[in-house]
Amino acid sequence: MTSIPRSADLVRVSASDDGRIVHVELARPQKRNALSDELIMQLHQVMLGLGDAARAVVLSGQGEHFCAGLDLSELKEQDAAAGVFHSRRWHAAFEEIQFGRVPVISALHGAVVGGGLELAAATHIRVAAEDSFFALPEGQRGLFLGGGGSVRISRLIGFSRVTDMMLTGRVLSAQEAAAIGLVHYATAEGAALERAFELARAVAANAPLSNFAVMHALPRITQQSQSEGLFTESLMSAVAQSAPDAKARLKAFLAGRAGKVVKP
Repeated sequence: MTSIPRSADLVRVSASDDGRIVHVELARPQKRNALSDELIMQLHQVMLGLGDAARAVVLSGQGEHFCAGLDLSELKEQDAAAGVFHSRRWHAAFEEIQFGRVPVISALHGAVVGGGLELAAATHIRVAAEDSFFALPEGQRGLFLGGGGSVRISRLIGFSRVTDMMLTGRVLSAQEAAAIGLVHYATAEGAALERAFELARAVAANAPLSNFAVMHALPRITQQSQSEGLFTESLMSAVAQSAPDAKARLKAFLAGRAGKVVKP
């Protein structure tokens, strides 16, 4: 795994399950894990440097909150050009989360606010503890989304709901977030991380190329016309099923050595 700068040590990384599950923690709890430029840089480098054994990432925040958003102290002297470059650094880091090598499951608790919600939206599966709350307070602070939220969050819940959250400062509970599709799972307080690891192990058991196809092809197919999407689907299907791992799994299923889907 590629090393990252340790001048601030704002991102902690550990691995389990023989390196298959990588736990990435935002480690700035005294600032509610507010996203500074240094933290964003370290997070980006961690995602770029995942080891070959990695099959899934669990992303969480230390302390009482997942992430309270942008560290506003870094904006006070920025001009427009610096603001654009700042936003693009966030875009690059979050793009590596969404379109990197392995799926990312986020364990959310406490504040998931502003840039913290933009970060969560870049992950593939979101698990929210009962004490988590979600907001986009940029409108009340004279700001606009800059970490990809205008695209990702709008695609998750629709731009109309994003409009409401930004104009009114509306705060959503974990149950409300689950009801509108902002998160996939709502758990008891303190249980999000455990659930995220359970899901990560299930994800890691899949064929790597199948996971890659879900991460990379599926979001692009949804943006294509029907004819283009169907053709892209055919190409990705052919590539995925041609992998040696896929062939071995099919043989195991046909031989009765793999479990069938059953009613929960």
